[in-house]
Amino acid sequence: MSQAPKIAMVLAAGLGTRMRPLTNDRPKALVEVAGKALIDHMLDRLVAAGVETAVVNVHYFADLVETHLRAREAKGLGPRIVISDERAQALETGGGIKHALPLLGEGPVFVANIDSIWIEHAGAAVDAVAAAWDPARMDVCLMLASTTGSLGFHDTGDVFLGADGVVRFKDAGEIAPLVYVGVHICKPAITAEGPEGPFSLLPLWKRLAADGRVHGVAPQGLWMHVGDPQAKLAAEARLAQA
Repeated sequence: MSQAPKIAMVLAAGLGTRMRPLTNDRPKALVEVAGKALIDHMLDRLVAAGVETAVVNVHYFADLVETHLRAREAKGLGPRIVISDERAQALETGGGIKHALPLLGEGPVFVANIDSIWIEHAGAAVDAVAAAWDPARMDVCLMLASTTGSLGFHDTGDVFLGADGVVRFKDAGEIAPLVYVGVHICKPAITAEGPEGPFSLLPLWKRLAADGRVHGVAPQGLWMHVGDPQAKLAAEARLAQA
C-alpha cells in the first residue's frame, strides 16, 4: 500500500454562480454549512488523512479566502496553506492544477473540490482513496459514491467500476451507478501537456481511462454536493440527523 500524499490541491477559485445570493458577498468556499465554511469541512478531512500542505487556488473574492485561511493557520489549525493565485483568470480544474505545478512538486497529490460534504458509515473515506492508490497501475484514483448514496450529483451517474477498480466513463445515453464526489489522488504532471489557460480535467481522465489508468473506490457513506442554497439546507438537515 502506498503512503497517502502529504500535499493536496484544494480547488477554491470557482464563482459559485448557482449558490447566489449566498455568494453575492463571499466566495463559495466561505459559505457555511452547519456553522463551518465549506473549505474548512474539506481541509479538516484532509488533515485527518495526514495532509500537511494544501495548495489553494483563489480567484473570486480571493482576498477573503486568503484572510480566512490565515486566520485558520493563526489558530494553529493545519494544514500549512500555500496560495495559487488565479486572480487574473480562473483556470478550471485542469488549468488550476497545471498553474500550480511548481507548488505541488512531482509526487502524487490529493485534489479536492470544496463543495462536497459527507457522512461516513465505515471508516475514513479519504483514507480509502489513499489505500487504493497504486502509482504503478494508475495515474488517477477517484472517490466515488453510488447515485443512491449521494445527493445533488448526477442522477444518471458518471462511471462504472470494474472488479479490479478500473473506471469506465459512461457512454452517451448510458446510466451509470456511480458518481465522482469531488476528491481524488493524481499525478499532477498529467496536466502538464494541457492547453494554456482554463481547461477541465474530465477530457484528460477519459483519455487515461481508455488505457486503464483511472481507478476508483466507493467508500460507504452519504455524499452531498452543496451546489445551491437548497442543497446547503438539505446538507444541514442531514448533518443534524447524523
